[in-house]
Amino acid sequence: MKLTLLWVGKTTTAYFAEATNEYVSRLKFYLPLEVVTIPDLKQTKALTQAQQRDKEGDLILKSLDSSDFVVLLDDKGRQFTSMEFAQWIDQRQHASVKRLVFVIGGAYGFSQAVYNRANTLISISKMTFSHQIIRPIFAEQLYRAMTILKGEPYHHEESLLTVKK
Repeated sequence: MKLTLLWVGKTTTAYFAEATNEYVSRLKFYLPLEVVTIPDLKQTKALTQAQQRDKEGDLILKSLDSSDFVVLLDDKGRQFTSMEFAQWIDQRQHASVKRLVFVIGGAYGFSQAVYNRANTLISISKMTFSHQIIRPIFAEQLYRAMTILKGEPYHHEESLLTVKK
């Protein structure tokens, strides 16, 4: 299975870019991986947020193949623990998915056309993060999932201590 990280706009903050690149390079040890960056739209001041979403959506859709399994990182999506996420990826591998594409939208989210094309939605958290910061966070979770699947010591099981609420 090939893994594709597709996102809108380049990562402009150096430390986010550095962290993302670190985990992307680590991931390449486990499976074929590509990063596709949709260029930022030009001359957006006259566009509404919906128009920007639609234009970005068109560019996202042009980057996808009909056989891709498309996952949108979206606050309305399913949430996983790291162990559950690793198992979910393993299931995609065993289902003979050729290309698993994770899409991180722009600042205004996804167009309806992109939602319609998606196979599923995944949420990183109930909290909202910028599309810039979610890149290294998600790349780290992908790396963690790969180490879990390989039985490597990067991930540690949760403490047996209970937390009082």
